[in-house]
Amino acid sequence: MTSAITAIVLAAGQGSRFRAQNGQDKLLAPCVGRDGVMRPVFEQVLVNLPASISRRWVVTSSGRSEVIRLARDYGCEVLLLDAAGMGDSLAAAVAASGPSAGWLVVLGDMPFIQSSSIERVIERVEGISVPVHAGQYGHPVAFGRALGPALMELTGDRGAKPLFAQADVREVPVDDPGVLWDVDVPQMLKFPQPL
Repeated sequence: MTSAITAIVLAAGQGSRFRAQNGQDKLLAPCVGRDGVMRPVFEQVLVNLPASISRRWVVTSSGRSEVIRLARDYGCEVLLLDAAGMGDSLAAAVAASGPSAGWLVVLGDMPFIQSSSIERVIERVEGISVPVHAGQYGHPVAFGRALGPALMELTGDRGAKPLFAQADVREVPVDDPGVLWDVDVPQMLKFPQPL
């Protein structure tokens, strides 16, 4: 079933907090992945997607030529949206991707998620599957096929949070702090590596 899941990588946000401190697009900032290899944040995200997910979409803006190039290098379809909120991005990507067994929503600024955690989230996609670490909900989040129409109705910048009240939520415990670690500011580029 996992091969029928569609991954949607959201990479259209402006990253204004990061840019204000660093002057750089956070998706292209270099960071050392959990495999010890230095790559841009966005490339780390793509590297961490399990090979079992063959349907991959990236939502980004037309001005991000390097993000678009990386997405295509990693076999992703690219959907260009300018000034779109998270809800708008999700709705457009679900509509563009067509019928699917479900959708895995991945944030383009979360480079430290283990592939094994993603595999656990997509083991059974009915309703909503969300990774939980240290008692907190993390990312990526998977949505079952039945939620497709509701995902396509999302608007604005709130994302899919309202759907949590409308569906069964399967909490997936993971021993992976990467599911909570997004790179909003330059200090978050360094992930605490185990000793």
